[in-house]
Amino acid sequence: MSATPARITALDTYDIRFPTSRELDGSDAMHPDPDYSAAYVVLRTDADGAPEGHGFTFTLGRGNEVQVAALEALRPHVVGRPVDEVCADPGSVHRALTGDSQLRWLGPEKGVMHMAIGAVTNAVWDLAARRAGLPLWRLLAEADPEWLAGQIDFRHLTDALTPDQALDLLTRGRKGAAERTRHLLETGYPAYTTSPGWLGYDDAKLARLAERAVADGFRQIKLKVGADLADDIRRCRLARSVIGPDIRLALDANQRWDVDEAIRWTRALAPFDPYWIEEPTSPDDVLGHAAIRRAVAPVKVATGEHAPNRIVFKQLLQAGAVDVVQIDAARVGGVNENLAILLLAARFGVPVCPHAGGVGLCELVRHLAMFDYVALSGTTDDRAVEYVDHLHEHFLDPAVIRDGHYTAPTAPGFSAALRPESIARYSHPGGTYWATEAGPGNPGTPGNPGEGHTA
Repeated sequence: MSATPARITALDTYDIRFPTSRELDGSDAMHPDPDYSAAYVVLRTDADGAPEGHGFTFTLGRGNEVQVAALEALRPHVVGRPVDEVCADPGSVHRALTGDSQLRWLGPEKGVMHMAIGAVTNAVWDLAARRAGLPLWRLLAEADPEWLAGQIDFRHLTDALTPDQALDLLTRGRKGAAERTRHLLETGYPAYTTSPGWLGYDDAKLARLAERAVADGFRQIKLKVGADLADDIRRCRLARSVIGPDIRLALDANQRWDVDEAIRWTRALAPFDPYWIEEPTSPDDVLGHAAIRRAVAPVKVATGEHAPNRIVFKQLLQAGAVDVVQIDAARVGGVNENLAILLLAARFGVPVCPHAGGVGLCELVRHLAMFDYVALSGTTDDRAVEYVDHLHEHFLDPAVIRDGHYTAPTAPGFSAALRPESIARYSHPGGTYWATEAGPGNPGTPGNPGEGHTA
C-alpha cells in the first residue's frame, strides 16, 4: 500500500507593519509617510524535511489588511495540493491562479489580487527551493532550460517573445554558467543604494549617508525628487559635491509628473549628470515614457517597479520607452512572471536593475538578478540591484552587502522567511509593538501578539 502523498495543509496569513514613517525612511514625492509593510503568507505542509514555503507582497501600511484578505481568498485554490507536484511544477499553481475565470475579473493580472497571486507563487518557489536544498537563484540557474521555459506564461507575449526564442536564450545563457557561479560566490552582485536619498531627510543626513555609501564601495546612489524643483537642485548639488564626478547619481520621481513636466524637470537637473530618471510619470503610460526618453537623452529612463504585469513591460520595450528595466519581486505574479520579464529584457538587449528596499525586497530580488547573471544575460555590465539599509534584521536569511556588492545567498529557499519574534512584535494590530509600544495615536488595538489567520 502506497504512502499518502504530502500535501499543503494550511495557508497562514499575517499583516506585518513596521513604523518607518517615524524616521521618514522610504519617504518620496508621492509617499511622504510610509509604514513599510508586508502581507505575509506561509504555506504549511505535512512533508518531512522542509515543510514550509514563505512569501509576501509589499505595501506602505494602510490597506495592508486588504492585501491580506486577497491572500486569504486564494486559500481554497492551494490547500490540499500535493507537495511533490507543486514543487516539480510551480507554474501549475501560477497558471491555476492567474487563469481562474472569476479571479481574473478582479484584474485581469493586475492590482491587489495579482500581487496576492505573486506572493503565493513565490511561497511555492520558496518551498521548492527548500526541498531541493538550494537557494532559489541556483535552483533557477541549474534548471533544465526546457523545463524553465515551460514555467512561463506566453499569453499576450508571442509578438515579442516566443517559446522557441525563450528556450534559445536560456540554452545560450547556460554557456559559461559554472564560471559565473564561481565568480558570483567570490565577488557578489553589484548594488546601488537609495539610503541617502529619502526626501524627508535633511541635508546633513543626506551628505553623511552619501559619503558613507561611497566609502562602503557603492558606485551609484539614488535621490528621490519631484516635490520642489529648487529643493531638488540644492539636494542634487549637495550630493554631487559629496560623491564626486565618478559615482553615478540616479534620480527617482516616483510617478509624480505629467509628461511635459517630467521633461522640463529632468532637463533642469541634467547639469548634475544624472544617470537615470526613474518613474518620471504614470507607470502605465507607455507612450509617455517613450516621449520622455526621447526628450531627456542622454539621461536614461528607468521604470518597472509599479508595472503590473509582463504585458506592460513588453510594450515598454517594444515602444523604445525604457533604457533600464526595473523588476520587482513582489509586484507582478511572482517568479514565473518575472522570468518572462527577464527574458523580454534579454530579447531586447535592455539591462535590468531591480527595484528593492521595502520589506524584504532586497532579500528576494537578489535571487532573480543572480539567476539572470549566471544563466541568462551572462553580464553585470550597467546592472545593479537597489539596496536600502533597513529591516534586514527581521529575516532569517538577510541580504548582506560587502564592498558595494550583494553576497550570494547560500541557504536553501527564496530568503522570504521572517523571524518569529518579528512576526510576534509587528503583526497588526495585535503584535506587541502596535498593541503596547506604539504610543498615543497608534492605529493598533490590543490583541493576540503574533496573531495570524489560518485554515
